[in-house]
Amino acid sequence: MFQIKTLNSIAPAGLARLSPNLFLVDDGCEAPEGILVRSAAMHEMALPQSLLAIARAGAGVNNIPIDRCSEQGIVVFNTPGANSGAVAELVIGALVVASRNLAPAIQWAQSLKGQGDAVAKLVEKGKGQFAGPELAGKKLGVIGLGAIGVKVANAATHLGMEVYGYDPYISVDAAWRLSRSVVHCVNLSDIITKCDYITLHLPATPQTKGFFGASALASAKPGVRILNFARGELVDTPALLDALASGRAAGYITDFPSEELLGAPGVVCIPHLGASTPESEENCAVMAATELADYLLNGNIANSVNLPSVSQARAGGRRICVLHKNEPGVISAVTALTTECGLNIENMVNKSKNAMAYTMLDVTGPVAGPLGEKLSGLAPVVRVRIL
Repeated sequence: MFQIKTLNSIAPAGLARLSPNLFLVDDGCEAPEGILVRSAAMHEMALPQSLLAIARAGAGVNNIPIDRCSEQGIVVFNTPGANSGAVAELVIGALVVASRNLAPAIQWAQSLKGQGDAVAKLVEKGKGQFAGPELAGKKLGVIGLGAIGVKVANAATHLGMEVYGYDPYISVDAAWRLSRSVVHCVNLSDIITKCDYITLHLPATPQTKGFFGASALASAKPGVRILNFARGELVDTPALLDALASGRAAGYITDFPSEELLGAPGVVCIPHLGASTPESEENCAVMAATELADYLLNGNIANSVNLPSVSQARAGGRRICVLHKNEPGVISAVTALTTECGLNIENMVNKSKNAMAYTMLDVTGPVAGPLGEKLSGLAPVVRVRIL
């Protein structure tokens, strides 16, 4: 029986995917094979030797020490796309909020409380200060065409917008889902210089920090409105505030408030509500638990941030899972040892991701006791499991 530790409250629908006959779920277990987590900070947490996998019920994994996990042979999963519907809906709503100046307009309307019968006249007299353009016919640039970006782009076409998308790493699945009404840009500058609205849907990495900064803002179309529901650090805050003050940018709406942004003219801060729906929480929990269970029981990997996706149906016999560094000669060394132990390889798959790789073999014949030790003794091998 596998022990699963929960670091946050996980939706019951997700926990239901972990059969009580196979998994013991306990938030206090000290030697778990798996961890289910949402936002709990793990960087200072000791990772027990027993730990095989961490599943994050959400897309971002900034709270997990990825490099340390890779060194210890711990697979880290996330749940891309599970909350995409919730975030995409909020982005579409934010387009209207940004365009029609709804946030300051609502705040102003509330200030009329106590004016009695004069409220109606005051509304008619003051509403002009909040006038804003319609979305139809305007250009929207979507930077990042993952699960969320594709849904935003497709929905915006139905609002009558001209939609431009940019993603040099777009997946085949995302490309199939993208409406053919969306113009796929090869150059980022095509979006920045042409679009009235720009929405960011990029991962947060050292390379994307400050992605939308002074240079992009200087070349942007005057009066551009920027939406950021991906990660706060994608936008250079001082450069953005300068652009708003000069009129180069007309508005910024973000799901990531900060001290500098709160109360700044032209900025609307939403308190990180992107995935805050019961449906999204349930979808993420189900997906995370499913990924974790499949890896622990079958060695299959899907949606890992530090290991490649590797999956195959069981072919009978035993399954050997080898997590190793992506170096030459590992596969030949592994197969040589299985042959030495008198095993027949029925199926084998190997894939790599950056510095790490994963080899999975289905074998028949009696698995000799020393095989696991011999495989673990190979210098590039980080972890071995025989299922």
